[in-house]
Amino acid sequence: MKRYLILIIFLSISVSLTFGQTIKGTVTDALTHEALPGAMICNVDSSNTTSKAFAKTNTAGKFEISITGVRQLKFTMIGYTDKLMKLENLANSKGLSIVMEPSTLDLQPVIVTASREKQARREAPIAITQINATQIKDTKATALYQLLNKVAGVYMVNLGNEQHTMAIRQPITYNALYLYMEDGLPIRPTGIFNHNSLYEINMSGVKDIEVIKGPASSLYGSNSIGGAVNFITQGPPTGYAGDLSVQGDNYHYKRVDADGGFTSGKFGLYAGGYIAHQKDSWQDYSDFDKYSGNIKTTYDFDNDTKLTTEASYNNLDTQTPGSLDSAHFYNKSYGSNQRFTYRKVNALRASSRVDHKWDDKNSTFFTAFFRNNSTAQLPSYYISDVRDAGGNYLSSNGQVNDLKFQSYGLLTQHRSDFDFLHSRLIVGAYLDDSPSSYYAQFLDIQKDVANNYYTGFTNIGKYIDQYKIRLFNTAAYTQYEIKPAEALRIVMGLRYDRVHYNFDNGLPVGQTKYKQQETNNFNIVAPKLGLTYDLGSNSGFYANYSVGFQPPETTDLYSSRQQVSLKQATFDNYEIGGWFSAFDRKLYAEISLYDLEGHNEIINQLLSDNTTQNENAGATRHRGIEYSLTYAPVHELTFRFSGTNAKHTYIDYSEVATNYSTGQSYTINYNGKRMNNAPAWIANSELTYKPLYLPGFRIATEWQHIDKYYTNPANTKTYSGYDTYNLRLGYEFKQDVLKGAGVWFNVLNLTNKLYATTVTSNQYGDTYNAAPPRIYSLGISYSISKY
Repeated sequence: MKRYLILIIFLSISVSLTFGQTIKGTVTDALTHEALPGAMICNVDSSNTTSKAFAKTNTAGKFEISITGVRQLKFTMIGYTDKLMKLENLANSKGLSIVMEPSTLDLQPVIVTASREKQARREAPIAITQINATQIKDTKATALYQLLNKVAGVYMVNLGNEQHTMAIRQPITYNALYLYMEDGLPIRPTGIFNHNSLYEINMSGVKDIEVIKGPASSLYGSNSIGGAVNFITQGPPTGYAGDLSVQGDNYHYKRVDADGGFTSGKFGLYAGGYIAHQKDSWQDYSDFDKYSGNIKTTYDFDNDTKLTTEASYNNLDTQTPGSLDSAHFYNKSYGSNQRFTYRKVNALRASSRVDHKWDDKNSTFFTAFFRNNSTAQLPSYYISDVRDAGGNYLSSNGQVNDLKFQSYGLLTQHRSDFDFLHSRLIVGAYLDDSPSSYYAQFLDIQKDVANNYYTGFTNIGKYIDQYKIRLFNTAAYTQYEIKPAEALRIVMGLRYDRVHYNFDNGLPVGQTKYKQQETNNFNIVAPKLGLTYDLGSNSGFYANYSVGFQPPETTDLYSSRQQVSLKQATFDNYEIGGWFSAFDRKLYAEISLYDLEGHNEIINQLLSDNTTQNENAGATRHRGIEYSLTYAPVHELTFRFSGTNAKHTYIDYSEVATNYSTGQSYTINYNGKRMNNAPAWIANSELTYKPLYLPGFRIATEWQHIDKYYTNPANTKTYSGYDTYNLRLGYEFKQDVLKGAGVWFNVLNLTNKLYATTVTSNQYGDTYNAAPPRIYSLGISYSISKY
């Protein structure tokens, strides 16, 4: 009897320990080691057929729950793979560490770019795509185009050494039609756009990338016409974590990445960056060095107030070989026709943000930011030949220039939720004071005409441009959301922007066509109206109307090379789209149809000396369909296909040309013509295999397609486009002494295809930006972490 009594007491204690206690824990991201606030904790029955949510993690990713009567927990969060935990298997229920893997199958991740606050993708009536931490980690990109080109409707053009341009709902263009942001802040001020400016991003410190396609001006302001790209940076990990990697390729590219951080009590810190070096690569005169890093600290005053401070620094020093003529391109002769052009960039950004939650329905953030930027260059694209009326060579010239700016700015936003129709109001204000300076000096370029080779230059000290500009951008915006029905959400937005340029000319009267001082103002009220409808079962649709706004750039307004005055451009965007899942959520698809109509769109015009200037086209139209599909028939295999079919048309545009034999001018009308450098079809597809029998191993093949396009506005010349293939393999050790180590091997341009990333035509022929031949890249890494 005594033995039975002892057994009953023992079993009672065991049951009470398992089912009558409170447990605590932390939920973190498996890749970034950051805490995951808002993760749902569900009570699941033993068959895993029904579940009931009864708790969420707090802002620090922590939870504390009673598990009385609970046998199994499920942790869920949008954008992550569900995690199950049986309580009888718990070794330490006093401090659980739940690690969740980002899901590449989740079509509806948590996003921040739609409203500057976290929300589900299905609540945003826009075309937006997220590149998550898993894709970033698996790709092992050496340049951002290798990531962004996975997004439907995006073609980021590789110009070498992290230089680039872009095509999102636009032809391949160098104009200010895109807004590039870091944690919701523009990395450059309005009016000082640079098509290369993503070399001012520390790739090593990026956690997620969000791409809005189409105008986002009602929330983010000017230049977000074709799209807005927001880089979400890595934050401090829970506990501590660190990563180190080394890589190189067969063309002497070398790179070292290192990052790490910790959280201790209320304070968290993250720091990371990379050093890249290239010398004697496949293309002549293309050496470069880059130093990139960022630091972020967080301090939680309490559960309702948080301070985030961050800073980034990027230094790029690169040679610029220039483009190739058709003979050198097709002969694979990658020599440069000069050895003196360069680009040197220094970019420093810093910001401090305070988030405060007043109650469950009201929150505010306030951000102060600073930028300090210098871009000095002797550009190859400004080297031009002077010819007589008969086309005979006379001389060559070029320029050296330097653009500098500093920014002092503020961004604040308040959000209030109301019981009335489950509505939400967002109001915000933006201020950006960015004084800048610019100079350009004339260069006399010496040329070996017989060999078509530029041998050197002489700077005679003559200024082409020399000025200062006080650039002041102020804005106010509001966005109101209502839910008149459970499935229906309506979003209305309005933003007012005023861009003020105060120009101060440094050139004396008689040496400039501009006044000694003048001001220019551009402003707009940009509306937005959209809706989403949730059909259930992870399917739904959206529609929106939005307006885009592009003021002329300062270098276009005040450059002596600019021969025509520019007006501000506006765009009307009409869009519908939807998403659905099938085959027991193994297949996800998303589709968007858009009609983007430009008024006074600013486009590049090719001049007779093979340089360009900008000009307003009376009207343009951009129509297309974007689509993406992800299918995982089994857990180990994932197939992704992304594409866009588009038609970009001149509705009202003409150029004035000169007949060199007679010296007379005439007008060429391009109405109804396809815009040049506008592929009709862009596609990217990837197949990834991660076998269960070999945990940590992955292999992926990728296909990139760029369709044929016209290379001149007259539609008389074309480039055939290209297809290229990439192969990526990697292995991460999961156990034993090598746990935390990893190795990868990438092959880009697997078939060694000869192709150009972009081609332009002029009256003397075509010029090609050659893409790299086959590249083998090998890397090793090591990671440590403790939660």
